[in-house]
Amino acid sequence: MRDTLTGSRIRERRQIAGLRQAELARQVGISASYLNLIEHNRRRIGGKLLVDIASALTVEPSVLTRGIEATLISALREAAADSVGQKAELDGLEEFAGRFPGWAGVLAQMHRRVVSLERTVETLSDRLTHDPHLAASMHEVLSTAAAIRSTAAILADTQEIEPQWRDRFHKNLHQDAERLADSSKSLVTYLDNSDSDGDHRGVPQEDVEAFFDANNHHFNDIEHGGAAADVDLSELDSAAAKSLTQDFLAIYAADARAMPLKDVQAALAEAPLDPLQLASRFSVDVATVLRRLATLPDGYLGRPTGLVVCDASGSILFSKSVPGFAMPRFGEACPLWPLFQALNRPLVPIRQRVAQLGRAAAVFDCYAYAWPQPGSKFDQAPVYRSVMLVRSVEDVAQDAQAVARVGPSCRVCPHDNCSSRREPSILSEGF
Repeated sequence: MRDTLTGSRIRERRQIAGLRQAELARQVGISASYLNLIEHNRRRIGGKLLVDIASALTVEPSVLTRGIEATLISALREAAADSVGQKAELDGLEEFAGRFPGWAGVLAQMHRRVVSLERTVETLSDRLTHDPHLAASMHEVLSTAAAIRSTAAILADTQEIEPQWRDRFHKNLHQDAERLADSSKSLVTYLDNSDSDGDHRGVPQEDVEAFFDANNHHFNDIEHGGAAADVDLSELDSAAAKSLTQDFLAIYAADARAMPLKDVQAALAEAPLDPLQLASRFSVDVATVLRRLATLPDGYLGRPTGLVVCDASGSILFSKSVPGFAMPRFGEACPLWPLFQALNRPLVPIRQRVAQLGRAAAVFDCYAYAWPQPGSKFDQAPVYRSVMLVRSVEDVAQDAQAVARVGPSCRVCPHDNCSSRREPSILSEGF
C-alpha cells in the first residue's frame, strides 16, 4: 500500500510546487504520459528516476516513498470510530494521510484533545458526585453565601431597624463573611493539594485501590505462604481503609492458597486461557479464577487485565483498571457491562466481547460471574456479588455485530439512543 501511494505524493508535491506535468517530465527526462501513469499509481518507481523527481520537487526521496506512521493512521481510525453522525471512508484513510499529512496530523491532534477533555470531564463529574469532602465544602460555601444574602436583604429592604438589631445583623454579616472566606480558602487548598503526590483522598475505597495499585495487585509474601494480617498497612491513614484492605487481602490469600502461582503458570502454559477449565482443574468456583487471574504478575497472561467487583445494588466494591477501559471509581457504571448482566443470571459464567464508546477503538473480552455470599443463618436471603475480568484483545478481526457497545457511565457516554440510559450525558447537546 505504501509503495502504491508514491505516485499520489509526487502529484501532490508537483501541484504544491506549481509545476505542470509536462514540465516536470521534461526535467527528469521522461514522457508526460509515463509520468501521468506514475502519478496515478499505475507504474512503480524507484532508483535514479525517484531521486531525479525528488530533486526537481526539492524534497527528500523519503518524503515521496515513506509510509504514513502507524500512530497517525491509528489515531485517524480512532477519530472515525468515535465520530457521531458521520461515517468516514476508512478505505482511503492512508491515501488521505499521504496526500494531506498536515490536515491528518491536525485531525489526529484534535481527536486526542477531545479524548483528553472527555477524561477530564469524567474525572471531575465523578469527583463532584462522590467526593464527600468536596461535597461538604461546597455545601458550606453555598449555605454561608445564602445566609449573607438573607442578612443583606433584611438590611437593604427594612427602612427602620432598631440600633441593637442593626448592630446584631452587622455582626452576623461580618461573621458569615469571615466563615465564607475561610470555607473558600479551605476548598481552594483542598483542590490544589489533591493534585499533589501527597494527596490523601479521604475516601477509604480510593485508598484501598491506591494501595493495591502501588503493589501491582501482587503480594509476594502471601504467595509464599505469609498471612494477610502480616502485610504492612502503615501507609493507610484511616481505620476504614485498613479494614477494607484486610478484607480484600484475606480474599487474595484464600485465592492464592486455592490456586498456587506455580500451578497456575503451568496450567496457562499447557492450554489457552479458559476460566472454566481452570475452575475445574483447581476445583474452585469461577469467581476465584477471575480474581486470581487479575492478580498474576505481569507477563503471565500476555496482555493487560482489569477487574471489577460489585454487590447486588450495582455499587462497585473494588476495581483494577486496564488501559483503554474507563471505570468509574464508585457505582453508576454502564448497566450494559457483563458485570451487571451476571447479576440477572447468578452462577452462570458469561463471556462477552465489548468495545467502550467514547474512547480509542479498543476491544476487550469480559468474563463475568455472580455468586451468593455464604449465609450464617437459616432462611437468610442470599447476598450476591458479581466479578468481571477485563482483558484487552489484540486480534479484533470479528463481525462488528458480535461486539457489544458499552460506555463508562451514563454521564459521560456519547451513545444517544441507549435504552439503558439513566440520565442525560454531560457530553450531549441536550443536557
